[in-house]
Amino acid sequence: MNSSQTLVLGGGCFWCTESVFKAVRGVLDVESGYCNGLTPVANYELVCTGRSGYAEVVKLLYDPEQVSTRDLLEIFFVIHDPTTLNRQGHDVGTQYRSGIYFTQDDQREVAQALMDELSAQDAFGAPIVTELLPLEKYFAAEDYHQDFFERNPTQGYCMAVAAPKVAKFRKTFARLAR
Repeated sequence: MNSSQTLVLGGGCFWCTESVFKAVRGVLDVESGYCNGLTPVANYELVCTGRSGYAEVVKLLYDPEQVSTRDLLEIFFVIHDPTTLNRQGHDVGTQYRSGIYFTQDDQREVAQALMDELSAQDAFGAPIVTELLPLEKYFAAEDYHQDFFERNPTQGYCMAVAAPKVAKFRKTFARLAR
């Protein structure tokens, strides 16, 4: 476990993002949380105001011998829209921004190279607005947000938004699915 790495991703609602990455082989732990905001603490009520500066994110602990940083980022770019500023579907606000928050310089390099490739290919038909920043502040989300999709698979939002993302991941990245 000494070789594990941490990477934090913001791709809209953390329920959806968490549900996908929990299904990835080599991801050892996924935690929903908030990162890189302006206030000394973060909680759901504060973050939902859109004025705290925090993004809803998932913190991934992964084994790079089983899944590469690039693989994780390729999944990330498939399961959300990196071209919409402060929005994913019906979720609107700065807390839903697209972001990659690295903990090691090589993660930044891999992310920048992939974003450059995707931009050169015009992969999304619009500019990528994903922010790429070091992880500065992080707070775990409240317990009721953790494993939300797993505990509430028939909840409306989970059925309409999270389940299709998990299905898309499984179809596109079968080789990386648990």
